Amino acid sequence: MIGKKNVLSFLFGLCVLFIVSCKTDTETSTTASISGITCSSATFSGTPVLSTTFSGTATVPYSGGNSLNYTAGEAIASTGVTGLTATLQAGTLSEGSGSFTYTITGTPTSSGTASFEISFGEQSCTLNLPVASAAASVSALTCSSAIFSTTTAISGSSYTGTATVPYTGGNSVAYAAGDAITSTGVTGLTATLQAGTLSSSGTLVYTITGTPASSGTASFAITFGGQSCSLSLSVGEGTTSSCDSESGVAKIVCLAEAFKATLSSSQISTLQLAYTFTNAKKWSNLPAGMSARNGIKLGSLNSTQLTAAKALIKAMTGTVSNEGYDEVQQVWLADDYLYANGGGSDYGSGNYYIAFLGTPSMTGTFEILETGHHKTVANTYVNGVLVGATPHFEAVEPISWTSSGTTYAPISQERDTFVSFLNSLSSTQLSSAKSSSTFSDLVLVPGKEWQFPSTRSGMQCSGLSSSQKSALLEVIKTYTNDIDETDAAAFLNLYTNELDDTYVLYSGTTAMTTKFDYFRIDGPHVWIEFVVAGGVIFQNQTHIHSIWRDRSTDYAGTKN
Repeated sequence: MIGKKNVLSFLFGLCVLFIVSCKTDTETSTTASISGITCSSATFSGTPVLSTTFSGTATVPYSGGNSLNYTAGEAIASTGVTGLTATLQAGTLSEGSGSFTYTITGTPTSSGTASFEISFGEQSCTLNLPVASAAASVSALTCSSAIFSTTTAISGSSYTGTATVPYTGGNSVAYAAGDAITSTGVTGLTATLQAGTLSSSGTLVYTITGTPASSGTASFAITFGGQSCSLSLSVGEGTTSSCDSESGVAKIVCLAEAFKATLSSSQISTLQLAYTFTNAKKWSNLPAGMSARNGIKLGSLNSTQLTAAKALIKAMTGTVSNEGYDEVQQVWLADDYLYANGGGSDYGSGNYYIAFLGTPSMTGTFEILETGHHKTVANTYVNGVLVGATPHFEAVEPISWTSSGTTYAPISQERDTFVSFLNSLSSTQLSSAKSSSTFSDLVLVPGKEWQFPSTRSGMQCSGLSSSQKSALLEVIKTYTNDIDETDAAAFLNLYTNELDDTYVLYSGTTAMTTKFDYFRIDGPHVWIEFVVAGGVIFQNQTHIHSIWRDRSTDYAGTKN
């Protein structure tokens, strides 16, 4: 029989055991060894682009050998990741918070430090991962690598100016004057993208001033995770120095030979064709993709070849400000603007062509034809003399535009001289010059070869005052100045001598800004037309068509 004292001792022991057991059952350890833990919430604390997706898989290592994995293709929203499940691998995990480094592969990429928080009572965790956006607004972005993709720059030479590379969004790339140019790149070049919204990749147009000078289109790629970018700029060598001692047609022949020397035999066969009227009249005011051209496409040339071609076109077209080669380049830029603003691949400066009809020489007949959408230069030479500088077509859409703070309006100089001349006329003269017809386009458009009206219409210029005649000659100069200076003077002299027997006609308003406003100059030789047409790419705007022809020397007089 158990004694009373023993019973009391036994009951006391049971109570102690019971209390200890209860306490143990209600406490949770602050450490645990588990096979794995799944986080149902792993949010991004950055602001990724709405609706973009990752194309790779992220692994986030941290101390203890654990990592975070997510499935490729998870949708990224502005507030986080839809359906993301993060799994912490097996290991000893501590309750509380900490941090780990991470790298996210795929698109976009990112790296950095993330925080984590684990509560074992609920078997849950929260991970906040800051992720770089595929597009971001930044104060500035400096590219440590902005290389030249060409090998044509002269080794050891240096730029004497500063390059500015504008592109969509108003950003630019600039480098310091004097950066050394080698065949493989630029020593010490730092390119800075200005503030704005930047995309991960794209194209930009650029102009490099100094010696040598260059312009064209460059590609860029930006990685926001590393705040880095790569730019490839094609840089030419400038005018071929071996032709600098030549002048006139001799220089043009020299530059034509220098251009051919950069080409392969197959390219030369594409460039150089027979001089025939069939080949000469193959030009159009339509983009080349819609109306085929003869010759070699500028966009198919490498930087050395393109530099040589441009040097030749410059010598053919002259150097008067906002006329000649300056105007050619601006019209090319207008086509680049159309390409970048909805025009598509039919537009762009690379879609212009150059052709040699006949062999450039100081004897015999040859034509150099530069033609594309809104510019056609057709210079025909016979025995070392420029005999025909027409048909010469020029147009622009939009009429003006601004890029990186520079406003371009390549045909507005012509329009301004028309307006100035019309404003100099009396009401009686205006009435005599005005036509009741409506002109939706030029009369002598491409294809209307040698179809000059048999009777000249409008107001005869013999009754003009000397100041009015001077104003009209300023109009004509904006066309004759589109060829080299010596030949421009010869054509202007001929047209001046014939001014009294020349007629002017206009239709619409005298402002030359309203759709179907039209102006014509028609002399014994000179024929100039200007019309304000409806927009094609920018349909709510207008654009300009204009042409210079000659009743006797179009195609140097060749008619069949």
